[in-house]
Amino acid sequence: MEWNSQSAEKIAAALRAGEVTSAELTDEAITRIERDDKAINAICVPDFDRARAAARGADQARARGEDRPLLGIPVTVKESYNIVGLPTTWGMPPHRDYMPAEDAVQVSRLKSAGAVVLGKTNVPLGLQDVQSFNEIHGTTNNPWDHSRTSGGSSGGSAAALAAGFGALSIGSDLAGSLRTPAHFCGVYAHKPTLGLASPRGMVAPHVPALPADLDLAVVGPMARTARDLTLLLDVMAGPDPLTLGVAHDLALPPARHERLCDFRVLVLDNHPLIPTGSAVRAGVNRVADALVDGGARVEWHSPLLPDLTEAALLYTQLLFSSSVARFPVEAYEQLRARAAGLSADDRSLEAARLRAMVLSHRDWIEANSRRELHRHGWRQLFAEFDAVVCPITPTPAFPHDHNPDPRERRIDIDGVEYPYFDQLVWAGLPTMPGLPATAVPAGRSPEGLPVGVQLVGPMYEDRTPLRLAELLEQQIGGFQAPA
Repeated sequence: MEWNSQSAEKIAAALRAGEVTSAELTDEAITRIERDDKAINAICVPDFDRARAAARGADQARARGEDRPLLGIPVTVKESYNIVGLPTTWGMPPHRDYMPAEDAVQVSRLKSAGAVVLGKTNVPLGLQDVQSFNEIHGTTNNPWDHSRTSGGSSGGSAAALAAGFGALSIGSDLAGSLRTPAHFCGVYAHKPTLGLASPRGMVAPHVPALPADLDLAVVGPMARTARDLTLLLDVMAGPDPLTLGVAHDLALPPARHERLCDFRVLVLDNHPLIPTGSAVRAGVNRVADALVDGGARVEWHSPLLPDLTEAALLYTQLLFSSSVARFPVEAYEQLRARAAGLSADDRSLEAARLRAMVLSHRDWIEANSRRELHRHGWRQLFAEFDAVVCPITPTPAFPHDHNPDPRERRIDIDGVEYPYFDQLVWAGLPTMPGLPATAVPAGRSPEGLPVGVQLVGPMYEDRTPLRLAELLEQQIGGFQAPA
């Protein structure tokens, strides 16, 4: 048996039963990475010597009677997390030698839970792409088709999981960076409720690793099964021990239901600003059919749904206004000049992105106020529904496109081209209001590529979409390894 293709839950049970040791698991994982990763390039910073030492330590701890949630389980970590002794570059060449002074909070939590860190996984430059490639570490390929992207920005983590390089990984999500790679690679990921898991230490090189309340961005788990997502989220969740953690303990409510037949689900497959490709629409339909077959109440329309066009524009304003915060003054002034040249009648997403990059503080406050109205709208919707099923992106994984100007890139949706970043509207649906969203496999495209959907849940009720993901895994199946 190749243990590293199994779920973390099964591996943990085997470790407790003495069927395998952490040292054996770790050696197997390293052998597999050394054999297969040349073609995929998921593990950009290996840490094999320390992993073997940690595995021996885990076996010794178990022999002493210890038992922690992840004791002895090999995992990977997205390159953007600080780990003492390893570089943190975010793919930026000027910082290729930056070495952080302390572990990120989530790395510390992994280690405290007993996990064995195999190394770091690849990311795009500055974490700002739907692909994972950079000048330092090269390109990560999709394990299903090496000519296609594994997604971004947690693309290395998703590819590592699909290839069997460890049982779990941790990533981050601002614009679908957990969910899109999971969808492209056929694995699971969970974007937690905003603020549920501390992001301290998941920072760009030379940025102080201080407590911060991030807008939109979260850190979260990735796995090959839905139950493993819950296992890892329980390790990650909780406030920063330097701030809210001083006075707050986390107590996530249980899932609203345990049986599929008790769930009330709204299904969406159409967005007013971009079409949904046929392969993704088929995945949404497959999940909807499984829900109906399982006895769930399924609706395709609701007057309670917040306006999707306004939601996408708000998300664009909030996302892109922050993306240029550290731009040089000269570059910012160029953006202002370009924005000023836009026609007042140009209401495209491309124009919205440009205007957002030079948004005034006054306008940001207004956008944030409208976000609160949307949050309240979602509260009202989730009084009638337990989850929303919708796409993550309009297409399966697309061919590598390294055009240095993203404005010139296009996304092909059933033979029609659209601006590259227009594909973010579905990822932004739960991100803008800060809702939890679980990415689950939902079948294959006609070309054999993985297709996923996201299950969006009520704020702070992360266990509800996670439980629904488990039930769907039982109903339609889950991860399948690439041939």
